[in-house]
Amino acid sequence: MADPGSGDLRWAIGLMSGTSLDGVDAALVLTDGERIAEYGPALTLPYDQMLRDRLRLILDHAAELSGSEVDLKDVEREVTLRHVEAVTALRNMVPEIVPEIIGFHGQTILHQPEKGRSWQIGDGTLLQEQCGIPVIYDFRARDLEHGGEGAPLVPVLHAALLERDERSGAVLNIGGVANVTLLGPVLGGIRQIWACDTGPGNALLDDWAERHTGVACDTDGALASKGTVNPDVLERLLDSPYFKRPMPKSLDRLSFHGPAMEAVQGLSAEDGAATLVAFTVEAIARTPMDVMPDKWLVAGGGRHNPVLMDRLRLRLGNVASVDVLGWDGDALEAQCFALLAVRYLRQLPSSWPQTTGTRQACVAGRAIV
Repeated sequence: MADPGSGDLRWAIGLMSGTSLDGVDAALVLTDGERIAEYGPALTLPYDQMLRDRLRLILDHAAELSGSEVDLKDVEREVTLRHVEAVTALRNMVPEIVPEIIGFHGQTILHQPEKGRSWQIGDGTLLQEQCGIPVIYDFRARDLEHGGEGAPLVPVLHAALLERDERSGAVLNIGGVANVTLLGPVLGGIRQIWACDTGPGNALLDDWAERHTGVACDTDGALASKGTVNPDVLERLLDSPYFKRPMPKSLDRLSFHGPAMEAVQGLSAEDGAATLVAFTVEAIARTPMDVMPDKWLVAGGGRHNPVLMDRLRLRLGNVASVDVLGWDGDALEAQCFALLAVRYLRQLPSSWPQTTGTRQACVAGRAIV
């Protein structure tokens, strides 16, 4: 851990709203941008159903939007104000702590790295005005400008949290999209880090469950646990050039949506859910890797699905939730953007050629003070 007296340590708030569209995660940490010295509280403020529905409509049509649409601006303001509420609630939990910076990811509505574009809505200026704290935002643009994928950005946190473990390992974050950070063994004091989006995470299963049950996820794997994987459909889903591409690479939430929903259309609700879980697992297992990790640690909402976790263990072996290490698996991404905000202040890079494909190490973010 960093020296608690270090002048580089700052209390920072990280904010993340992922592609599952379920709400705002907020976390408070004391960090120098290289490691976390102390953890404050974390929380999640859900989006209400009306906002989720409006966001989903925007996400479905984002490629056709210019950014000037009135409804988009209204939703962006509503999303930002929900983030303000999260910051306020977090600060009220520990009023004695005065955060110095906010790392604000925003809500992704479109990710097209092949076109050099990743679009997060969220008004950083409004957030700064409402909270009275400097804000770092727009974390993906510079990476894209240098030829990178703009994602994933969490490897810097994963590496920091596992710095004392010199074995090889992988951290899986299973949100709407799944991503992996692969950490090679420490050799000669040096560790190689690779990363990519592996494929769909919870997004396809969430959409399928909502269609068949009216609930926005397959709670406790209830549907999938009663179903049988259809191997023909599964192999059809995996027949994509994406799964043969080496690291690094990244995806949009909807990259596989149309073909996947069409492929499982004729299956029962239960068999469709089981097959979509298997799709997530096989996409992870078939990710081209130079190093096979000794262990797999799972973060994000996917770790709450027992069927998904059981299939991961059967396919990969040594798999556990990050919670066994005392990490907060629901807050890691929010903690990451707190860390990235402080890295910006110190002008430390947040992405590298082997994590996003950028031509050079990049410092992520823009500041509103």
